[in-house]
Amino acid sequence: MANAEEIGGPEPRLTFKEMCARFDVTPRTLRYYEYIELLSPEREGRSRYYGPRELARMTLILRGRRWGFSLEDIRQWLLIYEKEGTDKQMRAFIELADRQLSELAEQKVQLEETMTELKDLRDETAQSLE
Repeated sequence: MANAEEIGGPEPRLTFKEMCARFDVTPRTLRYYEYIELLSPEREGRSRYYGPRELARMTLILRGRRWGFSLEDIRQWLLIYEKEGTDKQMRAFIELADRQLSELAEQKVQLEETMTELKDLRDETAQSLE
């Protein structure tokens, strides 16, 4: 009878260094995510190994960070999934996303105002040189 390694191989596991390279994060960042319990790698002696669960979580963490979510929001969202399941997690995500979209819209307005002010001052300065 064939074992798992012969059929499709074991579940992929990355070392600490491979995890940093795969996700383009610093060792300090990866250790911090472990410290605040966003990630829980398997440990064998002093070595850490990251399986499919941790790879999926890291993908979600980085996506959440890119969208401007706080690490605490991300941590809570991941906890909801573990304790209460997918439906509850999706509802929590919708609430987080709505709140973040509102904040980003406000930041966009402020950024556009700042850019307009800077462009106006730049144009006035350029005109004074002519």
